Amino acid sequence: MHRTSTRAFAVLAAASAAALVLGACSSGGDDAPEEGADGLTPVTLQLQWFAQGQFAGYYAAIDQGFYEDHGLDVTIQEGGADIVPQTVLADGQADFAIAWVPKALASIEAGAGITNVGQIFQRSGTLQVSFADAGIEDPADLAGRNVGSWGFGNEFELFAGMGEAGLDPMTDATLVQQAFDMSGLLSGDIDAAQAMSYNEYAQLLETVDPDTGELYTADDFTVIDWNEVGVAMLQDAIWANTEALQDEAFQETTVAFLEASLEGWIYARDNPEEAAQIVVDAGSQLGASHQLWMVNEVNALIWPSPGGIGMLDQDAWDQTVEISLSTPNQDGSTVITTDPPDTAYDTTYVEQAIANLEDEGVDVTGADYEPIEVTLNEGGQ
Repeated sequence: MHRTSTRAFAVLAAASAAALVLGACSSGGDDAPEEGADGLTPVTLQLQWFAQGQFAGYYAAIDQGFYEDHGLDVTIQEGGADIVPQTVLADGQADFAIAWVPKALASIEAGAGITNVGQIFQRSGTLQVSFADAGIEDPADLAGRNVGSWGFGNEFELFAGMGEAGLDPMTDATLVQQAFDMSGLLSGDIDAAQAMSYNEYAQLLETVDPDTGELYTADDFTVIDWNEVGVAMLQDAIWANTEALQDEAFQETTVAFLEASLEGWIYARDNPEEAAQIVVDAGSQLGASHQLWMVNEVNALIWPSPGGIGMLDQDAWDQTVEISLSTPNQDGSTVITTDPPDTAYDTTYVEQAIANLEDEGVDVTGADYEPIEVTLNEGGQ
């Protein structure tokens, strides 16, 4: 990713463990959020990063009144470099949080009582990008190259992909600590750089090629997509506090929150330009064309959703867990050391939310989804 969920696993685990030591790893699940004076139930959602198209569905659900229609008054808490959303959730400072599955699994192993209640992203957005003339077409071509790695828990698909190609990332390539941008690739210090399809890859296409005076195009680059390699790991999911889910009132709140959030993402699917503008209006610091690109690419990670948006695919989950258990990073550490508990995910609530939407005739699978064409401007403006 990118900055939207970056945090060293060691720091993340320590933060979760510290919350436990302080007795803070419970959301106060004895009581669901109380109804406000306006008759709406207040709900807080913790994001991984600041307002941007990655979270367009949640902003759209507020803007379009979907949460209010379901009796909820939702407040979105933006993330930041020092915010671990799953720890905020476990600490009782939010009712729901958005987090990548591997990072959340690390927190769970450290003691955080959280449960995946809605798997929004069906595919991974992580890429390894190089200039086309570098001749890097697949993971095997990374041998002997300077390979960018963000680290901070974002490196496991890269390491798993190189391992699938028979390479040892530590000896068969030179790992370069990559900043959360594409400057290393553009300067030539990195041969293949990490990028999110919806963020850093767009940064390349928003940059002027000094040789031509025009913006770079997709033809100038080659991309390794970890979905195609077979080592993709699940990313953005909606998480709830496991203890809080024991409360019947909170279970109802969870179904209502999921249903409205899914409606928000369906709106973003069908109205990407409007959804991008909603995020811009929410105060995003990114440019309008970059936001539209982001919404469009995030939609491609969600749609189609064969089991219904938010439904967890068991094979994708199992693959994420297997890589989390078996792939060591540059420190020799794996994401987790034991299988996650049964409470790591629960599809009960999203199944009900999907059923409710289907009863209303809403398209929850997006089987015919097609991305739109987005023209990026210099600097994403």
